[in-house]
Amino acid sequence: MQDHLSQTFAALADPTRRAMLARLSQGEANVSDLAKPFLTDMSLPAITKHLKVLEKAKLITKTREAQWRPCKLNGDAFKDVADWVDEYRIFWEQSFDRLDAYLKTVTSKEKKKGKKHVRKK
Repeated sequence: MQDHLSQTFAALADPTRRAMLARLSQGEANVSDLAKPFLTDMSLPAITKHLKVLEKAKLITKTREAQWRPCKLNGDAFKDVADWVDEYRIFWEQSFDRLDAYLKTVTSKEKKKGKKHVRKK
């Protein structure tokens, strides 16, 4: 069984699913609206499979209103991903800050050495 974060990243790995999520970031849409941009390249059953992957990863919720199947983003799932990524963002920011501090010491030492070797005519 996969953990939730693995399911989420697997769902986000596909460009079609990311495009569907981008569309849903503008607001709720039904399945046929989400399918329109992709119908020239894939079948409706393939689109439905993409939506099921997004739903299983809890990135979207799909409801039923008469004959419509409105979908919308689930912000909680994105928060989990953002929290996970944020841990690594902090690590890399601290690493870059240390590198920046080190480079400043190296460049200031080189500037001091360069001034010592300047000859006057």
